Amino acid sequence: MKLKKRKKSSRMRGRGMGTHGWGARKKHKKKGHRGGHGMAGTGKRADHKKTLVLKLYGHKYFGKQGITSRGTKKDKSDRINLGDIEANLESLTARGIAKKTGNVFEINLGSHKILGDGEVKSKMVIKARDASKSAIDKAKKAGGEIQITNKAKKMDKE
Repeated sequence: MKLKKRKKSSRMRGRGMGTHGWGARKKHKKKGHRGGHGMAGTGKRADHKKTLVLKLYGHKYFGKQGITSRGTKKDKSDRINLGDIEANLESLTARGIAKKTGNVFEINLGSHKILGDGEVKSKMVIKARDASKSAIDKAKKAGGEIQITNKAKKMDKE
């Protein structure tokens, strides 16, 4: 085992060896000759690097990520129109969301807000988180009702 390794400069003798194998001295002076670091050069003309980027860094490298202000959050609560409920009564009964007792449909849509778009002909008793005024009016005209399950919302409607 070697205890002391000789420096490269003492081993390199011969013509132009003050350059340590880099040719002329001017070719290996500053940072620009040492290449890029990391993702250097992924700018305007780096389309050919996309596959490499996606392999190494994943699909979150391009585009915007991060925090948006609290005011810009999208309301993702469930909504459904009365017309859609009317049109899909058979599938709702098949899935167990609705059941028919006599000529009245009892529908449990606990997490939804009921909106008043569409025509209503059948009697429906709908349990929901919230409902618009037009939806409540249309359901009453058809002979049914909308029961709001959330107590805070129920107090606002009365």
